[in-house]
Amino acid sequence: MLRRLYDWTLSLAAGPRAPLALGAVSFIESSVFPIPPDILLVPMVIARRERAWAYAALCTAMSVLGGILGYLIGMFLFVQVAEPILAFYGKLHYFEEFSATFMAWGWWFVFFAGLTPFPYKVITIASGAAGLSSPVFILASLVSRGLRFFIEAALLYFFGPPIRDFIERRLGLVFTVCVVALVGGFALLKLV
Repeated sequence: MLRRLYDWTLSLAAGPRAPLALGAVSFIESSVFPIPPDILLVPMVIARRERAWAYAALCTAMSVLGGILGYLIGMFLFVQVAEPILAFYGKLHYFEEFSATFMAWGWWFVFFAGLTPFPYKVITIASGAAGLSSPVFILASLVSRGLRFFIEAALLYFFGPPIRDFIERRLGLVFTVCVVALVGGFALLKLV
């Protein structure tokens, strides 16, 4: 299943609408989609190195916009769905403690998730749920996502196909690391 989804995403990179696909995947990955835009960014930059910076900028912009959607999901669905359940079980104070911690360290949570393989969507939704300042959220997202995609584009621009081979040979490992990061992220949120 993972290989099929990876192959389907990769096939989008070869088509004439690749930039549109890259923008769409970058947007929806920030709130719901499991496959990161890097899967499209890698072959697109290798195919058209002169467009590396434009592709990185597109990824950054659409990822931050998708992150704003995740933020809004957390903001509005938490109040309507999760808060009444937590209150029913007498656990609302745990979320209040989490929110206080998140507010103090929110910039760093967003920056870390935006730059690393940690699922950014978890933090976008948590940011909205905790009520992290939207300018802080957007700025941290712009900085971290921009660094991530521009560094990746630079590596691909200068080193090309060997980077793609590394990712493809280790797809299972990359996926496993992402799953572990996701589970670890939820465990961390539960402990905080």
